[in-house]
Amino acid sequence: MAEPTPRRNEPRLRPAPLLFEPAEAAGDPEHFFDLESIDDPRALLARATELTLAFRAAADRALEFQAIAAAQLADPRRFDRLTPASIAERAEWTEDYAKKMIEFGRELLRGAEGDGRGLGHGVGDHA
Repeated sequence: MAEPTPRRNEPRLRPAPLLFEPAEAAGDPEHFFDLESIDDPRALLARATELTLAFRAAADRALEFQAIAAAQLADPRRFDRLTPASIAERAEWTEDYAKKMIEFGRELLRGAEGDGRGLGHGVGDHA
């Protein structure tokens, strides 16, 4: 798994929308966001690039939320806090990686508190 990389000073990209596939299309292993139906290589490259950027942005954002959740679960103020080993087991990480994610999540939470922006519903709340 890739190491988290904070990007506080970089603007967040707005990726191309990911269109949900109909159930019958999702069942076809050859079908992928209708790319197989695009005959023009220029159009195929453009749409495939849009999807690549959208998936990267989604993965980066999901990773940030993983880190925030890990930091919240490890918060010593929580009566039900978890150890890095417990968090690692739940997330299928190594314990060392869990420690890095906890610290990354704490940095994200500090940044969100410092600049007044929220990172999502419940982020920063403590039980």
